[in-house]
Parts: sequence; structure tokens; C-alpha cells
Amino acid sequence: MRTLSVDIGGSGVKVMVLDEAGHALTQRSRVETPQPPIPDAVIAAIAQLTEGQGEFDRVSVGFPGVVRNGVTATAVNLDPSWIGFDLATALSQRLGKPVRVANDADMQGMGAIVGKGVELVITLGTGFGSALFVNGQLVPNLEMGHHEFRNEETYEQQLGREALDRVGKKKWNRRLEKAIASLEHLFNYDALHIGGGNTDKIAIELPANVKVVPNVTGLFGGIALWRDASEGNPDQLS
Repeated sequence: MRTLSVDIGGSGVKVMVLDEAGHALTQRSRVETPQPPIPDAVIAAIAQLTEGQGEFDRVSVGFPGVVRNGVTATAVNLDPSWIGFDLATALSQRLGKPVRVANDADMQGMGAIVGKGVELVITLGTGFGSALFVNGQLVPNLEMGHHEFRNEETYEQQLGREALDRVGKKKWNRRLEKAIASLEHLFNYDALHIGGGNTDKIAIELPANVKVVPNVTGLFGGIALWRDASEGNPDQLS
């Protein structure tokens, strides 16, 4: 059983085929996220990427927003036309394969966690993604990025790509250090996993229970969407 894993981001769309154990069978392929990032254009980009990936039997998608039963409920870093869009059905019709969809940080977390204790995942990219797991079980639809952090701004406003470009790497790292301290007090986590395209900008010493994970981890998490729904969150599957 071969799974096409798809990661939709604000700046790029990535795909890779995984075997049943979640190991890569192909090299990751990537294209820039279409502009404007409307559903039809993004689905066309995914279809184009699959042409170089060979055969697959099913599809997992990580999407940057809240997902319920394959329908995208928010899309702050894409386009308003995604709100209420049935991505699972539309992509399944385009590719001719069954599709399951989850929040991208949730999917990244599924590929990163060890499944023990309280594990928090944040993604530093175009926006600020987040996912929380307790003994390997997902707490669904955690949207820390839009929660107020400091100076009357949210985590995303302080630590997203736009903020990094505006304030520079040094100040952005100071903000990240404060965010990690704030999140540790809030969640009392056993481990924090940090992913996303901007992890290569991290220049601070991280606490012992904080780990940077490769950006490709978001694709590796795709295999977890096909576990029995009773083991995870059925609201994230379709």
C-alpha cells in the first residue's frame, strides 16, 4: 500500500510517496504555492507533482488551517475561497484515489512525536502552526498561532515569515526564546518539537526538551492518517 503524502504550505506544495511503514519510496518534489493560492490552482499543482512520483494507492494531505471531515474551515495564509471547501472530495475526484486531510502541524506532529507524555509541536513557516499530543493522541484543532502572545500581537504576527523578514533574524530569535518559555509554562509539556521552513533561522540554544525536526517530517506524518480512526481523531479524517 503506497501513500502519496502532500504538504500544502503558504510558500510551497510538497509531495512524496511512502510505504506502509512510513518510509520514503520517492524523493520529495516541490513547487511554489500558486498565486493566488485558490483551491483549483493548488489542486492542479498537486496533480502536476504526482506525475513524477509513480504509482500510489491513497493520499494524505497536510493543510495550513482547521480541517473537519476533509473540509477546510480556515486558511489564513492561503485564500478565503478555502473556507468551507471539501478538499478531500475534490482531490479524490482529481486523482482517482481516496484522500484524507489533516491540519499540517497535526500531520507534522504525527511524524515527529514519540507518543509518550505531553508533546507540543509548533511549525515556523509562512505562519505559526501548532499541535498537541497526549500519550500519542491528538488534541484536535489547536490554533495557538492566532492566540495573543505579546505586545497585543499573536504568535503568528510575532514569529511568522513576515515578522522574520521585517525585524530580522536576531530579534526574531529573541521572540522565539520568549515564546518557548511562554508555551512551556502554558502546556507543561514533556517535549516540544519545532518544524517548518524557518527552523534554519534558529540561532538560540534550545532547552534539553526542545528538538528541531526536519521539514520533511510533515510528509512522513501522512501515513498516520490511515491508521484506524479510533486510534486518532476521526474529525481530522475523511
